[in-house]
This record gives sequence, C-alpha cells and structure tokens, in this order.
Amino acid sequence: MDGLFTPVSTSYKSSDQPVEDALTLVESAKSKAPKPSFQFASTPTEALGLLRSEPDHDTLVSTLQFLANYPGFSIQSPSPLASQLVHVLVSEIVPNYWDVLQAGKKYRPAKQGSSSRLSEFELVLSCLRSVSGINSVLLSLKRHIQQSKESKQSVGGPNFEELLRIYLLLLQALLEGPQTVEIIWRSIYEASDPPSKQKTVWNEFLRLVGSGKIIGIAAEAEDIINELGKKVGEKYWVADGGLFSHWLARNLTFWIKILSADSETASKHCGELLSKTFRLGYTENIVKELLTSLPLDKQEYSTRLTGLLNVIPTFEYRKFLYTVLKVAPGLYLSASVTTEDDSQWWQSDTTTVSSVASLISQIVGDNVPHHKEHLVSWLTGSSGAGLGDGIAIRRAVVVVLSREKTDIKTVLDKSLQQFGDQLYIKHTPTLQQDVHAQVLLLAAGYVHRIAPLHLSMMMRSGAYLNAVSNRLAASSPRARFLGMVVGEALSRLVDKEDKRMDFKVDEMSTAEARWFKSLVNVSDTIGSLDPLKSGRAANLANHTKPRSSKAATKSQAPSAGSKIISIEEIETDEEESDDDDLTPYAKPDSDAEDSDEDPTLITRNKHTSPVYIRDLISYLRDTENYDRQRLGLETAAPLIRRKTTFGTEVTDHAEELATLLVGLQDKYEIENFQDMRLQGMIAILIASPLKMGQWFSKTFFDGDFSISQRASVLTTLGLGARELGGFGAEDSTLAITKPLPSSFPSKTLPSSLHNYYSGTKPKATAVDALSTQLQNTMIAPLATELADKLTGPSILKIRTFSSRMAVEQKRKKPIANSLAKVVSDGFFFPLTGRFFMHLKAYGSSHHNVAFQPYLLALLIKTLSLLLHASGPSTMSLPQMTSEFWDLLLSLRTQSIGDITVIEALLFGFMTILEINEDKRPVVEAHGRQMLETQEWVEGVFGRVGGGGSEEDERVRMLAAGVLVRVRECVEKYQALLMGDLASFQG
Repeated sequence: MDGLFTPVSTSYKSSDQPVEDALTLVESAKSKAPKPSFQFASTPTEALGLLRSEPDHDTLVSTLQFLANYPGFSIQSPSPLASQLVHVLVSEIVPNYWDVLQAGKKYRPAKQGSSSRLSEFELVLSCLRSVSGINSVLLSLKRHIQQSKESKQSVGGPNFEELLRIYLLLLQALLEGPQTVEIIWRSIYEASDPPSKQKTVWNEFLRLVGSGKIIGIAAEAEDIINELGKKVGEKYWVADGGLFSHWLARNLTFWIKILSADSETASKHCGELLSKTFRLGYTENIVKELLTSLPLDKQEYSTRLTGLLNVIPTFEYRKFLYTVLKVAPGLYLSASVTTEDDSQWWQSDTTTVSSVASLISQIVGDNVPHHKEHLVSWLTGSSGAGLGDGIAIRRAVVVVLSREKTDIKTVLDKSLQQFGDQLYIKHTPTLQQDVHAQVLLLAAGYVHRIAPLHLSMMMRSGAYLNAVSNRLAASSPRARFLGMVVGEALSRLVDKEDKRMDFKVDEMSTAEARWFKSLVNVSDTIGSLDPLKSGRAANLANHTKPRSSKAATKSQAPSAGSKIISIEEIETDEEESDDDDLTPYAKPDSDAEDSDEDPTLITRNKHTSPVYIRDLISYLRDTENYDRQRLGLETAAPLIRRKTTFGTEVTDHAEELATLLVGLQDKYEIENFQDMRLQGMIAILIASPLKMGQWFSKTFFDGDFSISQRASVLTTLGLGARELGGFGAEDSTLAITKPLPSSFPSKTLPSSLHNYYSGTKPKATAVDALSTQLQNTMIAPLATELADKLTGPSILKIRTFSSRMAVEQKRKKPIANSLAKVVSDGFFFPLTGRFFMHLKAYGSSHHNVAFQPYLLALLIKTLSLLLHASGPSTMSLPQMTSEFWDLLLSLRTQSIGDITVIEALLFGFMTILEINEDKRPVVEAHGRQMLETQEWVEGVFGRVGGGGSEEDERVRMLAAGVLVRVRECVEKYQALLMGDLASFQG
C-alpha cells in the first residue's frame, strides 16, 4: 500500500507569517459612486452626479431647484439624460427622503417666497409630473411587486410593504388635482421637440390612462400591501376604477373649460382623451361628471362639449349618448312607471321633461345627421327606449326628434313595422313590447299634429292592418291588449266618431288602457336648462307619489260619557296591612355589567330598539357602531312588517331601506347576519310587491354590487314571491342558519372559517334548497308510476278505498295566492326583460355579470320558483311560459361545461311542463320549442353517464323526468305536431 502513494512536493509553513482570519469581508461588486468635489450643479450632468452620490438635504434642494429653473433643459421632455435623472429620483431619492418630504407637507410658508419643506415636495413632484415620471413609478411598482412574490419563500430582505406604499402615495400625489392632465399636455406640446416625438409621447400618456394600466398595477400593489401588512382594507384611489374615472372626468372638465376657440390641437387631443376614457368601463361616472360640470354650468361650456363630441368616433359618441339617456332618469326624471287615470297626467312634470329634452338636444346638435339616427335607433331598437325606466325619458327623446318632420315620421314607421311583426310579438319580452307601444303612441300624437295626412294614409295601409290583425291573433293576452289599445288610440285621432274602432271589452275600460290611449295627447316642448341647474328636477326624481289605498279600519274612540277626568289612588287600612306581609327582595351585590375585569369595556348607555323607520335607517347607516348595527338588523324585519299596514312610512322609504340592506357588509361578524339581512329585504318586498319587485329586478342587473349581494337579491325575489303565493310557512325554516354541530365542549370557529379548515361544503342557499325540494316533488310521481308498471297489470292489483271523512281531512285547504296579481309585472317580466336587454347590450361572455355561472344558475332557478309559485291559474301564464322557454333555449350554449347551469335549465324545463296542466295549448303554441327541448335533453342524458358524482346523478334524474314529460306530450298530440316534426326532422 505504501507504494501506491508517492509525495509530489513538500512545503513548510513559516511561523513568522501572520495568521489570516477565517471569515473575510468581501466588498460588494456594486461600488458606490465617488463623491463629487462640487456642492452645486452647473449642468444637468453634474446634477445627475450629485443625485447619485447620496446627497444631503441642502444639496438635494439646490439640485432640484437647479433642474426646475435651468434654461434649455426640461426634465419632463423625454431624453437619455432626463430618463436617468427621473430614474434616480424615483428609485433612490424618493424612498430615502420620503419621511422628510411627508413631514414637510404639514408646514406651510409664513411668507410668500420663503423656503419650506412643502416647496421641496412640490419640487420633486414637478420634476416627476410627466409621462416619463409616471412610467418610472409604475415600473418601480411592478419590480417590487415581482420581488415581493419571489421573497415570500425567503427570510429577510427589504420591506416591500413600505416601498409599495411609498410608490402608491407618490403616484397619487403626481396625479392628484383637476389640472394634472392639462399640465402634462402643456409640458409635452410646449417643449421644443419635433411634432412626431410630441405625438408619440401623447399617445403613450393616452395608453397609460385609457387602457387601465395604472389601475391594474396599483390594484395589485394595494392587494400585496394588505396581504403583507397588519392593516386590512387600506385603500388608494388610483387602485379604484370608479375613483380613478372620477379623477379623469374632473381633469377633462377643467381642460374643456379653459380651451380656447382657436386651439385646434388642444381640442383634438382633448377629444382623444374623452374617447379613451369611455374604454375604462366606468362611462356612467364620467358622463355624470361631464353633465354636471359643463352643460349645467355655462352655455359656452356646453358648446365646447358638443364640439368635442362631433370629432370623436361614431361608436364612442353612441356610447356617450346612450349613457346620457340611461343616467338621466335617475338624475332628473321620475323613475316610476306612471299609469294614472287622468288624461292630463303628463303636465305635472312637463317642465322637467322639457329641460331634459333641451339637454339631449344640445348633445345631439343640428349639424350631424347620424346623431339623430342614434336617437331613432335607441327608440326603435331591440334593447333601447329606456327599458325599465319611466316614460319621461321617452317623452324627452320623442320631442327632440319632433323638431324635424322626417325624423318623427321615421320613428312612427319603424315602430309600426316592428309592432306588427309576428316574430317580434311571439319572442320579445313583454316589458320591451310595452315600452315600444308607448313610443308608437307618442310618435303618432306628434305626427298627427305635424302631418295629419301622413297618419291618415298610414292607417289605410296594409302595414297598419296587418299589425292590428297579428296582435289580435296572438296567443299572449298582453299582446292582444296592446294591439287593441293602439288600434283604438290611433282610430280616435283619424276616424270620425261613428267610425272609430271600439272593441267593447272590459280591458279597454281599465285605468291602464285609458292611460295608454292618452299618450297620443302628450305634447311636450324643448325648454331651458334652468330647472336642472336649480335642482328642482332632482327633487322631482326622488319624489314618489304614494298610491291611494282604501282606508284602514280604525278602532272606535271611547264615547264621550266615558271620558276620564282624573285618577285618584285611595289607600285603605286593609291594603296597608296586606303590604306589611310582603317580603322585599334583597339588593344585588353588584351590577352584571361590573363583572368585566376591564372597566373601560362597560357600556352604560345602551341603545334602544328603533320604533320608527327613520330610526331604523339611521341604525343601519351607522356602520361604526356594533350595537346599533346589530339592533337594526334584529328589528328590521319585524318593524317593517308591523309598519306595513300602518300609514305610508314603509312605502315612502322602501327603496332607501332596500339599498341599505342590499349593500350592508358584515363588518363585525354578527351572528345570523345574512339571515336577518335577508328577512329584512323580504319584508320590504312583501310590503310593496309591485314597486319593490321591479326595483329588486333592476338592482340585480344595474346595481354596483358583488356576486353574493346579487345572489341575495335573487333569493329575496324567490322567497318573497313564494310567501305571497301562500308558501311562506313551508319556507320559514330555509332562511334560518342552523348552528354547527360540535362533538367536543369547545368554541367553534365562525362558519366561514370552519367550512374552510374542516373541508365541509358551505350551506346551500334557500333557492337551491327549494329547487331541490321541488325537483324531488316533481320526480316522485314519475318514479311511483314507473314502479307501479313494473309490478304487473293494474287489473291484478288491490285498490284501497278511504272514507270520505279521511279524504277531507287529508285535503289541503285552499290558499289565497296574492302573487298571481303582480307576478308578471312586478317579478317575472322585469327579470326576463332586463336579461334579454343585457344579453343584447353586453353579450354572453363572462364579463357580463349576469352570465357568471353561479348567478346564471340562480337566476334560472329563481324564475322557475316564480313560475311555480304563481300557480296554473295565473292569467299571464301563457306569456310567462313563452318568454321563459325562449330564455332557457337561448342558454343551451352557455351551459356547456357547467353542470350547475345544466341542472338549472333542466329544472326550468321541468317546471314549465308541470305548471301547465293543460298540455294542448302548450303543444299548439310551442311545438317547435318542445321538440328542440327533447333533442337537447336527450343529448344531456347521453353525455352525463351513470355512476358519476352526486351532481351527475341528479342531472341525469332530472333529464329523465323532462324526457318522460316531453314524450308524453309528443305521443298524445302527435297530430298537432306533425308539421313541426316534418320541418324539424327535415
């Protein structure tokens, strides 16, 4: 072994050499910049060197002042040197001096021209208030966001929470104020740069503010700050799309106000920014700010706004105009659909309508023809005419178009052609047909006054006769009603008294029919904007006229002979002797509240339960007080129900109460918060079903609420409708959250945390539970019938006969169904009408909140519950069936890949087939829909195989039930379906 290892060399260590340390400090590869010898900069390059060398406070101030005042160089203008200066300021100077700069904001100079720390902060902002500065701040935010994500798995490192907070505050300070956009534009176009470079920089700024880049980066940084920090819910306005759009709208209004008439470049670029702002998704916020600050301020501002609207693209102008028509009813006009039995009802708000017409007229202008075409399209289009709003906005638009004879004739001709189309009558939602009928009658009245000969010739044409005939032949009672109303109203305008059309039916004598006929007499004018400026229109819009109701039976007052003059207490010796035998209670040692160890936590001033609706509103608004919030929620439902039949206190504040309850957040994790909130919303709905049903339907689609809040709105509509239909006792246990079972004597986490950590599924909503219960109820007879067939022929079976008394005892007592009177106008048609309107306006993508799978399934189940609760004897059942069937068939594509939507669609089909007891009219009117349903359900039944999950089994069972019902109808009425079968198979 010794021969295997041979020494190569031998070295010896001298004891004279010093021993080196085991650990040696290695200098960082990044060496610090050398300290310059000069203290004050004379060129921008020297200023860059000073900023890089960690300057002291005095050097920083002098350098910033030099950069702000140096002639021939602008740090706002993009250049290599300016970019380096901006980068140093953002990455090094601002984080190091931020506390000093922020502390200086508290102090203000005593005299003009004196130096102060506020001027230092303004100097930093003035150097960074440019496209390069904003881009640099955004890049720093993105870099630190990425580093914070990578450093979650490591220990130590920089404080990313503090850095992100600094840059967000810096970004807010750079953008804050109504003059920021105009200052940045002036810094771009007043510089001596080539025009091509100026255009490039301006386009980059438009991309920053118009594409949502600032909002996206800031929102992500805000989310990381809240995740890393201890303060939950810290908000920054640059991360909120609504607040950012308000800031942008204020900058736009300021810029428009100072525009000069001869500045074509500024007007063009202002129009480009206005066009970009519409793409942020907050068009309503921007339009409201522009309307309030420009047309309602001065006439010259309105002229400037009209000039800008003339240069923006056509589709952007249409979006602006349609948004104005959407927000105007909520701002100035009455939102309620009035059907008063008074021929002069329209004169009560004619001043406000004239003012809104003047506003629309100024926006439309006179020199651009396609602007009026947008108004005509809005009135006669499939998704316009102010669906769900009052008739006041349609009156305003019609009177604007009535200035030109050609325009109002076009509206009348298109409305009549659409009114008589058979496909339109059969498949268009009833709510939309009502709106278009109003437009037709309004336009006919103006044409009769402007060009009576044109109206007379139109009524002799085949289009008018076909329209009335198709309406009278329709299967929907509402369609026939509208046809008769239009026929009689137009005949009164043209025909003589002995030749006027008169159907002589009771429906034409109702208050609603007389109101429709009076629309041809409405004659508004274009007025001035003074009522809108003074705020009288806003008061009218918020004012709701209470409906007249029958007087409630009051308790009789005591008779005059029993009037109490005085009460005197007389004590006798016997009573005094009896009091001596009573043993007094001992005083308690201490108050129960004194048991708390911390005396500061003892609450002596306890709040009492609210006894008036206005007190309840104040309790719910006080989100900073736990006791008032809890008391308000606990007493909301019983107080509203108690006050419903006592005066108009609930109806006057119904919308305000509903808005508070829908938007209420569980800030204090109150026990049974969702249940108490839901019961309060149901109580409001029960108090005024027609009005609040329409309000909740509108809130679900148009309100700015979360998915859970929209789901609670649908649950309110479903449970409230069932309570009106007489099913309240059955549903009383569904909205009560049962406590979680505990197998050991310890405290249980809150339900949300318990479900998360234990892995249990969250409790199903009341609508889901009801739909499952109804599914089982509908499927059970089918299963029993099939099982009965398998046991043998019926002749061999033994039948059991019960006595008449036993049968009468088991029979359920009839329940008064109050829902049948209001289900169509208050619940069902507003939901389906607005759904189709949103489908045409926003498409069927997931960006449309109504097509979010969970909400879509819940909406279908809610409509099914409404249809089931209305009962088979509802007068509007044929029209409800038609609209619901069309809606279900239109959602077959959206159900692909989502089992919950498929289950909801099958439940809807099953409800339609169960609630329509007489199948013959259904087969006659909806033969093709039935065959399409059969084909789709067969495909679902084949795709969803057996032996899968619980949801798959439930879907398969529902599909089988629908197939059985459909095939029963097809086999029984095969002769009626012969034509549909031939065309469908061909």
